[in-house]
Amino acid sequence: MVLPIVDEYKPKCYVCNNAFDTIELLREHQKTKHAEFVSYHENQKREPAPGDVTVF
Repeated sequence: MVLPIVDEYKPKCYVCNNAFDTIELLREHQKTKHAEFVSYHENQKREPAPGDVTVF
């Protein structure tokens, strides 16, 4: 299957894969349509997993 390369420069919603003209429209869409998904992932604590190696 070949996917078209039409509108690849437009920002896309990572939940429903809809394309938007501007990043502001994408943010507004995510706040209204996917509010519970976005708020759940924004509030998660991010830290290294046990055994992760940090390179300085």
